[in-house]
Amino acid sequence: MRGTASPPLACAGDDLELRQYFGRRLAALDRLRAGPCATWRELAEIFAPQRGRFAAGGASVPHREASGTSRPIDNTPLLAARTLASGMMAGISSPARPWFRLQAAESALNERPELRAWLETVQKRLLQVFARSNLYNCLHTLYGELAIFGTAALWVDEDEEDVVRGYALTAGEYWLASSRRLAVDTLYRTMWWSARQIVDTFGLEAVSAAVRHSHDQGRFDDEFEIVHAVEPDPAGRGDDSRGLGFAWRSAWFERGGSMDRPLLRRGGYAEFPCMAPRWEVCGTGTWGTGPGWVALGDAQQLQFQQDRKLEAIDKLVRPPLVGPPTLQNAGSALLPGTVTYLADPSGQGLRPAFDVRLDLTHLMTDIAETQQRIRGAFYADLFLMMAESDRQDARAPVTAREVDERREEKMLMLGPVLERLHDELLDPLIRRVFAIMVRNGLVPDPPCTMGSSGGMPAPLQIEFISLLASAQKAAATGALERFWRFGQAIAQLKPEAIDRLDADGTLDAYADLTGVPHAALVPAAVAAERRIRRANQSPEVDR
Repeated sequence: MRGTASPPLACAGDDLELRQYFGRRLAALDRLRAGPCATWRELAEIFAPQRGRFAAGGASVPHREASGTSRPIDNTPLLAARTLASGMMAGISSPARPWFRLQAAESALNERPELRAWLETVQKRLLQVFARSNLYNCLHTLYGELAIFGTAALWVDEDEEDVVRGYALTAGEYWLASSRRLAVDTLYRTMWWSARQIVDTFGLEAVSAAVRHSHDQGRFDDEFEIVHAVEPDPAGRGDDSRGLGFAWRSAWFERGGSMDRPLLRRGGYAEFPCMAPRWEVCGTGTWGTGPGWVALGDAQQLQFQQDRKLEAIDKLVRPPLVGPPTLQNAGSALLPGTVTYLADPSGQGLRPAFDVRLDLTHLMTDIAETQQRIRGAFYADLFLMMAESDRQDARAPVTAREVDERREEKMLMLGPVLERLHDELLDPLIRRVFAIMVRNGLVPDPPCTMGSSGGMPAPLQIEFISLLASAQKAAATGALERFWRFGQAIAQLKPEAIDRLDADGTLDAYADLTGVPHAALVPAAVAAERRIRRANQSPEVDR
């Protein structure tokens, strides 16, 4: 297994300059991230207490465990975020069914049997690598991060055991920057490693005096912050000493203390190893916003409402009491069946301080409306509509066609998000895994020259056929069906109008829109040959 190259360090002078450069850029990225980081903190407290790594100043917490300590009273925000993450996993990249397919950019090439066989073989091997590795687990975690914080990051590296290995980063432990095309092409990530991990990875001579001291003293579990930076190489080489042609340069260094320490390691990547999808981006910004941002106010209000509801119920069950001064130092029992003895039994004794007449109708109605707004922000009605019918009149029957149409209409709301996920997450993820497989000899040679240079051949394109992607396309199938019904109605009056209806073209278009595999359609050439034999009344059996 050939991993990403990590060549020896260059000369000390260049190394120190790069260390200072990376330190300055990290500080600049930290300032740019301060704004969204403050909101991430609030989002993590309500929607995902176990996510996020934050400290008082916005920096990472010096340990790898979750920093959230909040305990939301109402778990509706947590369940809504979980429903969205699970729904996106099942609808976009389900491991239970193929969710993408490869095809040639030139549609004529897809008719060649040898090319189609090669494409199907590569697709199966890609899906096998996805299933063998932990990428599906990472994608589920990633969708949760994306829904809550609006931005997510997935690190994909080569692995000796499973070909690829994914690492889903959480908010607060990474920094991003965009290119002139507003595509994320820079990532700085921070990790808290023990002294033993650092020495085992980089060697005793490369680490700082503090790490070396902890290691020599046997304090192997003392933790130190390590930063890994990946950004485009200005020279386009990645490593000057060996000229390996990497488009992205990589550097590891210890954060904190003096910047006069050399880098721990330098290297490069042929492809950007990080996928950083954003739910929605405003203008030229780098960080995105998502459903969590939309529902944050309602989620905070919901916790306040539930707190007040519990307080009102507590006052009803255990109201504040008043009593005569004679009971000030006397024992009083308030449990059922107990007796409190008074010096003056004729007195009123203990009684409620005020009359609590509890009517929670309006509060409960407001709580239900708030919960529904939160679910709506996370598209819970979309992902649960197959299990629950939102029809007001339960007695009215719902046809299967009506359910499909309503589902497709609601799925259109996710159209912009789905396109962004295809562009910023799934497409680069598949190409990254494909390139790793090519470098390790796991992809057969294509049947013809297709312009491949170690990555995915340029004439190839990725088509997504997941449930959500198919539903987006299926909205157009209704137009085809209506067109044929209209054509048939016209043909009853003008029979010659039927000649304008292209059955073969319609079948191809319908199969493409619904994601039907190529194997389900007979090639056009074979169909033409069969028609000729049938027209000539040939006794030869169809092949």
